[in-house]
Amino acid sequence: MTTQTTDTPQATSRERGSWWREHSELGVCAMLLALGVLVLTDALTMDVDIAQRGPVGPKTVPVVVGAGLLVIAALLALDVLRGGRGRAEGGEDIDLSEPADGRTVLLLAGVFLGAAVLIEPLGFPAAGALLFWGAAYALGSRRTDRDPLIAAVLSLVTYAVFDKLLGVPLPGGPLMGVL
Repeated sequence: MTTQTTDTPQATSRERGSWWREHSELGVCAMLLALGVLVLTDALTMDVDIAQRGPVGPKTVPVVVGAGLLVIAALLALDVLRGGRGRAEGGEDIDLSEPADGRTVLLLAGVFLGAAVLIEPLGFPAAGALLFWGAAYALGSRRTDRDPLIAAVLSLVTYAVFDKLLGVPLPGGPLMGVL
C-alpha cells in the first residue's frame, strides 16, 4: 500500500489558489484600502487658503470619507478572515447561470468613451444626445423614429438644468450660437 503526499509544489499552489478563491473578498478590501489612502493623501496635501477656512473647511469631507474607507476595508478584511462570505446575488430577473452579455458591455463602453471624446468638439448637447441614443441602442431599444428625438430633448434639458439653473458650466459647442 502506497501513500500519496500532498506536499508537492503543484498541490501547494493548488491549496494556495483555493485559499485565495475562498477569500476573494480580500481583493475588495485591498481596493477600498488603496482608495482610502488615495483620498486621504489628496485631502491632506490640499492647499487651503487661510481666509477660506471656516468651522468646516474643504478638507473635512474628504478626510472623513477617506477614514471611512479605511475603517470599512479593515472591518471587511476582519470579517472575511473570520470566515464571512458574501452571498451570490439572487435577483428576481437575473439568471446567474448565464454569462455576461459582452456585446452590450462593449457597446456601452464604446458609447461612454465616444461621448467623453466628443464632448469638447461637439459640446454637451450633441455629445449627450449621442450618449443617450447610443446607450438606448446598446440596451436593446430599436426605435429609430423616436429614440434620437428623446435623446436630443433629454440632452438639452440636462444641459439647461446644469448650465443655466445650477451654474455648472458645460461646453456648449457649435450649436450654442443657434440655441
